Amino acid sequence: MELRIRNLSKTYANGVVALDRVTLSILPGMFGLLGPNGAGKSTLMRILATLQECDAGSVFLDDIDVLDEQDEVRRLLGYLPQDFGVYPKVTAYELLDHFAQLKGLAQRGRRREVVDGLLQQTNLFEVRHQKLGGFSGGMRQRFGIAQALLGDPRLIIVDEPTAGLDPQERVRFHNLLSDIGDDRTVILSTHIVSDVADLCASMAIINKGHVLLCGEPARLIEGIEGRIWTRFVTKQELPDFQQRHTVISTRLLSGRTRIHVFAERDPGEGFEPIHPTLDDVYFATIAGRHNALAGNC
Repeated sequence: MELRIRNLSKTYANGVVALDRVTLSILPGMFGLLGPNGAGKSTLMRILATLQECDAGSVFLDDIDVLDEQDEVRRLLGYLPQDFGVYPKVTAYELLDHFAQLKGLAQRGRRREVVDGLLQQTNLFEVRHQKLGGFSGGMRQRFGIAQALLGDPRLIIVDEPTAGLDPQERVRFHNLLSDIGDDRTVILSTHIVSDVADLCASMAIINKGHVLLCGEPARLIEGIEGRIWTRFVTKQELPDFQQRHTVISTRLLSGRTRIHVFAERDPGEGFEPIHPTLDDVYFATIAGRHNALAGNC
Protein backbone atom coordinates (compact mmCIF):
# COMPACT_ATOMS: atom_id res chain seq x y z
CA MET A 1 0.00 0.00 0.00
CA GLU A 2 1.78 3.13 -1.25
CA LEU A 3 1.18 6.59 0.19
CA ARG A 4 1.76 9.30 -2.42
CA ILE A 5 2.00 12.92 -1.25
CA ARG A 6 2.25 15.54 -3.98
CA ASN A 7 2.86 19.29 -3.59
CA LEU A 8 1.15 19.46 -0.20
CA SER A 9 1.02 23.00 1.21
CA LYS A 10 -0.34 24.58 4.37
CA THR A 11 -0.09 28.19 5.61
CA TYR A 12 -1.66 29.19 8.90
CA ALA A 13 -3.69 32.36 9.45
CA ASN A 14 -0.74 34.04 11.17
CA GLY A 15 1.33 33.67 8.00
CA VAL A 16 3.47 30.73 9.14
CA VAL A 17 4.18 28.39 6.22
CA ALA A 18 3.99 24.95 7.80
CA LEU A 19 4.28 22.95 4.56
CA ASP A 20 5.59 24.16 1.22
CA ARG A 21 4.88 21.79 -1.71
CA VAL A 22 5.84 18.64 0.19
CA THR A 23 6.23 15.61 -2.07
CA LEU A 24 6.94 12.10 -0.79
CA SER A 25 6.31 8.49 -1.74
CA ILE A 26 6.05 6.11 1.21
CA LEU A 27 6.03 2.33 0.80
CA PRO A 28 5.14 -0.36 3.38
CA GLY A 29 7.56 -0.65 6.29
CA MET A 30 8.91 1.86 8.76
CA PHE A 31 9.35 5.36 7.35
CA GLY A 32 11.04 8.07 9.41
CA LEU A 33 10.10 11.74 9.08
CA LEU A 34 12.95 13.55 10.81
CA GLY A 35 13.15 17.24 11.60
CA PRO A 36 13.53 19.81 14.37
CA ASN A 37 10.62 21.14 16.39
CA GLY A 38 8.53 23.45 14.23
CA ALA A 39 9.64 21.81 10.97
CA GLY A 40 6.08 20.98 9.89
CA LYS A 41 6.05 17.32 10.91
CA SER A 42 2.95 17.44 13.11
CA THR A 43 1.02 19.48 10.52
CA LEU A 44 1.79 16.84 7.91
CA MET A 45 0.81 14.03 10.29
CA ARG A 46 -2.52 15.69 11.13
CA ILE A 47 -3.34 16.17 7.45
CA LEU A 48 -2.54 12.52 6.71
CA ALA A 49 -4.68 11.51 9.70
CA THR A 50 -7.63 13.50 8.25
CA LEU A 51 -7.65 15.84 11.26
CA GLN A 52 -6.60 19.00 9.41
CA GLU A 53 -7.11 20.43 5.95
CA CYS A 54 -4.36 21.51 3.58
CA ASP A 55 -4.37 24.51 1.24
CA ALA A 56 -3.19 22.68 -1.87
CA GLY A 57 -1.82 19.37 -3.05
CA SER A 58 -2.95 15.76 -3.13
CA VAL A 59 -2.54 12.61 -1.04
CA PHE A 60 -3.40 9.11 -2.24
CA LEU A 61 -3.25 5.83 -0.32
CA ASP A 62 -3.16 3.48 -3.29
CA ASP A 63 -6.37 4.53 -5.09
CA ILE A 64 -7.98 6.24 -2.09
CA ASP A 65 -8.03 10.05 -2.14
CA VAL A 66 -7.02 10.82 1.45
CA LEU A 67 -8.27 14.40 1.26
CA ASP A 68 -11.71 13.55 -0.17
CA GLU A 69 -12.44 10.02 1.10
CA GLN A 70 -11.74 10.58 4.77
CA ASP A 71 -14.13 7.95 6.13
CA GLU A 72 -12.48 5.29 3.99
CA VAL A 73 -9.03 6.40 5.14
CA ARG A 74 -10.04 6.25 8.80
CA ARG A 75 -11.00 2.59 8.41
CA LEU A 76 -7.41 1.86 7.42
CA LEU A 77 -5.69 4.24 9.81
CA GLY A 78 -4.16 4.00 13.26
CA TYR A 79 -2.91 7.23 14.84
CA LEU A 80 -0.88 8.05 17.93
CA PRO A 81 -0.69 11.86 18.22
CA GLN A 82 2.11 13.75 19.91
CA ASP A 83 -0.11 14.63 22.86
CA PHE A 84 -2.08 11.49 23.64
CA GLY A 85 -4.42 12.08 26.58
CA VAL A 86 -6.08 9.39 28.68
CA TYR A 87 -8.82 9.34 31.28
CA PRO A 88 -6.82 8.95 34.51
CA LYS A 89 -9.60 7.26 36.53
CA VAL A 90 -10.35 4.58 33.93
CA THR A 91 -8.46 1.30 33.66
CA ALA A 92 -6.48 0.35 30.59
CA TYR A 93 -8.88 -2.48 29.78
CA GLU A 94 -11.98 -0.31 30.13
CA LEU A 95 -10.70 2.46 27.87
CA LEU A 96 -9.33 0.12 25.21
CA ASP A 97 -12.62 -1.78 25.25
CA HIS A 98 -14.44 1.54 24.77
CA PHE A 99 -12.20 2.44 21.83
CA ALA A 100 -12.83 -1.01 20.34
CA GLN A 101 -16.58 -0.39 20.44
CA LEU A 102 -16.06 2.93 18.66
CA LYS A 103 -14.09 1.02 16.01
CA GLY A 104 -17.16 -1.14 15.39
CA LEU A 105 -16.30 -4.25 17.39
CA ALA A 106 -19.80 -4.81 18.71
CA GLN A 107 -19.62 -8.51 19.57
CA ARG A 108 -18.43 -8.78 23.17
CA GLY A 109 -16.50 -12.05 22.88
CA ARG A 110 -14.62 -10.96 19.79
CA ARG A 111 -13.93 -7.56 21.35
CA ARG A 112 -12.50 -9.15 24.50
CA GLU A 113 -10.24 -11.33 22.35
CA VAL A 114 -8.94 -8.32 20.41
CA VAL A 115 -8.44 -6.13 23.49
CA ASP A 116 -6.65 -8.88 25.41
CA GLY A 117 -4.44 -9.57 22.40
CA LEU A 118 -3.42 -5.93 22.02
CA LEU A 119 -2.68 -5.58 25.73
CA GLN A 120 -0.50 -8.68 25.50
CA GLN A 121 1.26 -7.34 22.41
CA THR A 122 2.06 -4.04 24.12
CA ASN A 123 3.11 -5.77 27.37
CA LEU A 124 0.27 -4.19 29.36
CA PHE A 125 -1.87 -7.24 30.06
CA GLU A 126 -0.64 -7.65 33.64
CA VAL A 127 -1.65 -4.05 34.43
CA ARG A 128 -4.89 -4.04 32.42
CA HIS A 129 -6.99 -3.35 35.53
CA GLN A 130 -4.74 -0.51 36.70
CA LYS A 131 -6.03 3.04 36.27
CA LEU A 132 -4.31 4.95 33.50
CA GLY A 133 -3.51 7.85 35.82
CA GLY A 134 -0.91 5.60 37.47
CA PHE A 135 0.82 4.66 34.22
CA SER A 136 4.33 5.87 33.46
CA GLY A 137 4.97 7.87 30.28
CA GLY A 138 6.21 4.78 28.48
CA MET A 139 3.20 2.73 29.53
CA ARG A 140 0.86 5.46 28.27
CA GLN A 141 2.68 5.48 24.93
CA ARG A 142 2.38 1.71 24.65
CA PHE A 143 -1.32 2.03 25.45
CA GLY A 144 -1.49 4.63 22.68
CA ILE A 145 -0.05 2.11 20.25
CA ALA A 146 -2.59 -0.48 21.43
CA GLN A 147 -5.48 1.85 20.54
CA ALA A 148 -3.82 2.73 17.24
CA LEU A 149 -3.71 -0.97 16.31
CA LEU A 150 -7.46 -1.47 16.77
CA GLY A 151 -9.09 -2.51 13.52
CA ASP A 152 -5.83 -3.91 12.08
CA PRO A 153 -4.90 -0.66 10.27
CA ARG A 154 -2.74 -0.70 7.13
CA LEU A 155 -1.36 2.78 7.80
CA ILE A 156 -0.10 3.78 11.25
CA ILE A 157 1.09 7.29 12.11
CA VAL A 158 3.04 7.95 15.31
CA ASP A 159 4.03 11.52 16.12
CA GLU A 160 7.03 12.09 18.45
CA PRO A 161 6.33 8.83 20.33
CA THR A 162 9.57 8.56 22.34
CA ALA A 163 9.97 12.19 23.43
CA GLY A 164 10.39 12.24 27.20
CA LEU A 165 10.80 8.48 27.62
CA ASP A 166 13.64 7.10 29.70
CA PRO A 167 16.20 4.87 27.91
CA GLN A 168 14.61 1.61 29.05
CA GLU A 169 11.13 2.62 27.91
CA ARG A 170 12.53 3.88 24.62
CA VAL A 171 14.03 0.44 23.95
CA ARG A 172 10.69 -1.22 24.76
CA PHE A 173 8.89 1.18 22.46
CA HIS A 174 11.43 0.64 19.67
CA ASN A 175 10.91 -3.13 19.91
CA LEU A 176 7.15 -2.67 19.74
CA LEU A 177 7.32 -0.40 16.70
CA SER A 178 9.71 -2.80 14.98
CA ASP A 179 7.25 -5.66 15.49
CA ILE A 180 4.25 -3.82 14.05
CA GLY A 181 6.16 -2.37 11.08
CA ASP A 182 6.76 -5.67 9.29
CA ASP A 183 3.61 -5.86 7.14
CA ARG A 184 2.12 -2.37 7.11
CA THR A 185 3.11 1.24 6.57
CA VAL A 186 4.27 2.98 9.74
CA ILE A 187 5.22 6.67 9.63
CA LEU A 188 7.41 7.70 12.55
CA SER A 189 7.60 11.47 12.99
CA THR A 190 10.40 12.51 15.33
CA HIS A 191 13.23 14.94 16.06
CA ILE A 192 15.31 12.13 17.59
CA VAL A 193 17.84 10.84 15.05
CA SER A 194 18.46 7.55 16.86
CA ASP A 195 14.77 6.62 16.54
CA VAL A 196 15.08 6.74 12.76
CA ALA A 197 18.54 5.11 12.72
CA ASP A 198 17.31 2.19 14.82
CA LEU A 199 13.97 1.57 13.16
CA CYS A 200 13.52 2.94 9.65
CA ALA A 201 14.43 1.48 6.27
CA SER A 202 13.65 4.77 4.54
CA MET A 203 13.37 8.36 5.71
CA ALA A 204 13.04 12.03 4.87
CA ILE A 205 14.39 15.16 6.53
CA ILE A 206 12.04 18.13 6.74
CA ASN A 207 12.72 21.67 7.93
CA LYS A 208 10.68 24.88 7.74
CA GLY A 209 8.02 23.12 5.70
CA HIS A 210 10.41 21.82 3.03
CA VAL A 211 11.52 18.24 2.43
CA LEU A 212 15.28 18.57 2.12
CA LEU A 213 16.42 14.98 1.69
CA CYS A 214 15.02 11.48 1.44
CA GLY A 215 16.30 7.95 0.93
CA GLU A 216 17.63 4.92 2.76
CA PRO A 217 19.65 5.85 5.88
CA ALA A 218 22.60 3.62 4.94
CA ARG A 219 22.88 5.17 1.47
CA LEU A 220 22.55 8.69 2.82
CA ILE A 221 25.40 7.96 5.21
CA GLU A 222 27.48 6.59 2.35
CA GLY A 223 26.80 9.82 0.47
CA ILE A 224 28.84 11.89 2.93
CA GLU A 225 31.66 9.39 3.47
CA GLY A 226 34.95 11.30 3.36
CA ARG A 227 33.27 14.66 3.97
CA ILE A 228 33.00 14.70 7.77
CA TRP A 229 36.02 15.83 9.82
CA THR A 230 36.45 16.20 13.56
CA ARG A 231 38.70 17.67 16.22
CA PHE A 232 38.57 19.06 19.75
CA VAL A 233 38.58 22.81 20.29
CA THR A 234 38.42 25.02 23.35
CA LYS A 235 35.37 27.06 24.16
CA GLN A 236 37.32 30.18 23.25
CA GLU A 237 38.36 28.76 19.85
CA LEU A 238 34.86 27.63 18.84
CA PRO A 239 33.54 30.96 17.40
CA ASP A 240 36.59 31.29 15.16
CA PHE A 241 36.21 27.75 13.83
CA GLN A 242 32.52 28.38 13.18
CA GLN A 243 33.50 31.41 11.11
CA ARG A 244 36.06 29.57 8.99
CA HIS A 245 34.48 26.10 8.62
CA THR A 246 31.06 24.55 8.10
CA VAL A 247 30.60 23.31 11.65
CA ILE A 248 27.55 21.03 11.57
CA SER A 249 27.58 19.91 15.20
CA THR A 250 29.32 20.42 18.53
CA ARG A 251 29.38 18.10 21.51
CA LEU A 252 30.85 18.43 24.97
CA LEU A 253 32.90 15.37 25.95
CA SER A 254 34.65 15.27 29.34
CA GLY A 255 34.73 19.04 29.48
CA ARG A 256 36.12 19.40 25.94
CA THR A 257 34.23 20.51 22.82
CA ARG A 258 34.31 18.14 19.87
CA ILE A 259 33.21 19.60 16.56
CA HIS A 260 32.21 17.97 13.28
CA VAL A 261 32.68 19.92 10.07
CA PHE A 262 31.49 19.26 6.54
CA ALA A 263 34.25 19.66 3.93
CA GLU A 264 34.96 18.17 0.52
CA ARG A 265 38.68 17.88 1.33
CA ASP A 266 40.96 17.89 4.36
CA PRO A 267 40.43 21.23 6.12
CA GLY A 268 43.83 20.95 7.84
CA GLU A 269 44.32 22.52 11.28
CA GLY A 270 44.45 19.14 12.99
CA PHE A 271 41.11 17.80 11.72
CA GLU A 272 40.81 14.05 11.29
CA PRO A 273 38.40 12.15 9.00
CA ILE A 274 35.62 10.25 10.69
CA HIS A 275 33.12 7.69 9.48
CA PRO A 276 29.79 9.55 9.37
CA THR A 277 26.59 8.58 11.12
CA LEU A 278 22.97 9.48 10.51
CA ASP A 279 23.48 12.35 12.96
CA ASP A 280 26.02 13.81 10.56
CA VAL A 281 23.61 13.43 7.63
CA TYR A 282 20.92 15.19 9.62
CA PHE A 283 23.09 18.06 10.86
CA ALA A 284 24.72 18.56 7.46
CA THR A 285 21.30 18.71 5.82
CA ILE A 286 19.88 21.18 8.34
CA ALA A 287 23.06 23.26 7.92
CA GLY A 288 22.23 23.66 4.23
CA ARG A 289 24.62 21.08 2.79
CA HIS A 290 21.85 18.83 1.49
CA ASN A 291 22.59 19.80 -2.14
CA ALA A 292 25.89 17.96 -1.77
CA LEU A 293 24.23 14.77 -0.55
CA ALA A 294 22.82 11.83 -2.46
CA GLY A 295 19.10 11.14 -2.35
CA ASN A 296 17.63 14.60 -2.73
CA CYS A 297 13.86 14.68 -3.16
